Amino acid sequence: MGPAAGSVRARYLVYFQYLGTEFKYVFRTSHSCPRPPSVSRHPSGVAAIRGSQRAIGVQNYLEEAAKRLNSVVPVKFTISSRTDAGVHALSNAAHLDVQRRSGQPPFSPEVLAEALNAHLRHPAIRVLQAFRVPADFHARHAATSRTYLYRLATGCHRPDQLSVFERNRCWALRAGSLDVDAMQEAAQHLLGTHDFSAFQSAGSPATSSVRTLRRASVSPDLGSPFVLPQENRQVRRMTAVLVAVGLGALMPAQVKVILESRDPLGRHQTRVAPAHGLFLKSVQYGSLGGNPACVEQESQGPGGKEAPTKLDKKSPAAPKSRQPGVRGLLPLGP
Repeated sequence: MGPAAGSVRARYLVYFQYLGTEFKYVFRTSHSCPRPPSVSRHPSGVAAIRGSQRAIGVQNYLEEAAKRLNSVVPVKFTISSRTDAGVHALSNAAHLDVQRRSGQPPFSPEVLAEALNAHLRHPAIRVLQAFRVPADFHARHAATSRTYLYRLATGCHRPDQLSVFERNRCWALRAGSLDVDAMQEAAQHLLGTHDFSAFQSAGSPATSSVRTLRRASVSPDLGSPFVLPQENRQVRRMTAVLVAVGLGALMPAQVKVILESRDPLGRHQTRVAPAHGLFLKSVQYGSLGGNPACVEQESQGPGGKEAPTKLDKKSPAAPKSRQPGVRGLLPLGP
């Protein structure tokens, strides 16, 4: 049976965030959402559902909540950015269509966001904001860049030295310090348009390894993001190489040699920084300007602490750490 005559379909762009330690997937899986969600954390950081032991994706919970919108056609989320298991999102994006019955006007973006949040059944997911977009808008294809933030904590000789609010929110290093200047110098070799095969997973399904890195900086504060398109595992490999520079295991000039080698199986580039230190900070769309998810008054940092740092007027605040030695690595962009 087709949609009711006269029904109106509206397309929305929504921004949402989640804690990656609770999920193995972002995209939809074949399993249904448990009632209520009961999550046990595996030592690997990948969550398992008690009883069923099934992996549920973030998309499953979003679409489960969307059922309560009573759309004539089932609502499907098209998510902009895939994140690896354990990777967090301060602001991911997706588009969806809602088709209400004849005579019913489209939901306002504000009502849509409130309704989704009201019916979301997992506390680690939150819809930030929604916007009406043209019917041909595509959340993944229209994205012009993605910004990632990687967080490090130094001087952690024992696991219990890391604040409970920072666990699974950063990479805890035993080293007491990093050579930030050397890391910053090394990061400059990654700027521009390059073939990033050396930092790509062996056997990656990506059709092209050519990317444009618009910004790459390393800072002892949290104002530093990596701006990188598509494959977030590349960010983790780059981070691991930059950390090796900061520890003195590599010279800054060697990063250029690694990049130009285009060899993903090289000694240093096979190392991958832990997933739980990586945050997808924002997804940008040229037609919309910057990331419009204005949550600076509502966003919270790890452990529920308020995140007072405002990195961008139209971007969610990055997680703010109270742990000495936490360093942020800035994002890379297409």
